[in-house]
Parts: sequence; C-alpha cells; structure tokens
Amino acid sequence: MTISLVVGAVIVLTAVYISWRAGRLDRMHIRLETARAALDAALISRAAVCMELAASRVLDPATSLVLAAATHEARSAGPEEREHAESDLSRTIRAVMDQDRFRERLAETPEGAALAAELDTAVTKVIYSRRFYNNAAEVTRRAQRRWLARTLRLAGHTDPPSFFEIDDAEPASFAQQT
Repeated sequence: MTISLVVGAVIVLTAVYISWRAGRLDRMHIRLETARAALDAALISRAAVCMELAASRVLDPATSLVLAAATHEARSAGPEEREHAESDLSRTIRAVMDQDRFRERLAETPEGAALAAELDTAVTKVIYSRRFYNNAAEVTRRAQRRWLARTLRLAGHTDPPSFFEIDDAEPASFAQQT
C-alpha cells in the first residue's frame, strides 16, 4: 500500500514536472516569435525612415540614390538574402551619416535635424531588437537541447531557432551626438 502510494506520487510529480517543462518551452517559443515580430517592425521602421530621408531632398542626389537603393534592397530581400541586405543598409547609413560635416549640413534644413533624430532612434531600436531576439533564440535553443526536451520531443518537430546576424553598428556621428 505504501509503496504504491510513493510510486503514484512519483508518477504524478514527474508528470507535473514534464508538463511544466513543456509549458515553459512553449512560452519561450511565443517569446521568440514576439521578439522576431519586434525585430521585423524595427527593421521596417528603419527602412521607412531611410526612404523618407532619401526622398526628402535634404541629401545630394547621389547620396539619395545610394540610400534609396540600399533601402529598397533591404525591404525587398527574401528570407535568404535579408541579413546581407540589412547589413548593406547599415553600412550605407554609416557611410551617409558619417560624411564630413554631414550633421551640421543636415541641421541647416528645417526637416533635416528631425530626420536625423528619427533615424538615430530607428537604428537604436534595430540594435536592441536584434539583441533581444538573439538572446531569446539562445535561451530557446538551450532549452530545446536539454535531454528531457529531446527525449520526449517537447519542442515537437520545430527546428532550433536561427540567430539574426547583421552588421548593425550605429554611425559614429550618432555616438558623438550624446
């Protein structure tokens, strides 16, 4: 009688623990999807600000064309090329914003300073969103690799989440602004 009670208690506790681990893994996947949506929103916002800056007539025509082309590539890139295209846009933003006395010339126009501030905010959001997403991906990968999750297939048939690796360093002129 006592042995069956102990065995029953162990079985119930094991089932509760497995259920808790499965729920935790499910919450991690939800957090990962939310982080990915926030990263996509930040990238789209950055592209929108870049396109607005390129079309604002604040920049010289060649710079506008280069920025618009990089922005278009980032917005229209497929899943396989997206990281590369977003990195190219980051490098283009740095090249545009780090031109000699660019900030001063931009501040001379009525909408230039506002666009620069908006771009600064958008670039910072991309940096933080990417870090948050990659952190969520690492935590989820670690949980999926645990022996209990692998043995009982608590993650189902989902692939381990991939990291989003882009060159997202902010322009030097943004760092000098503070």
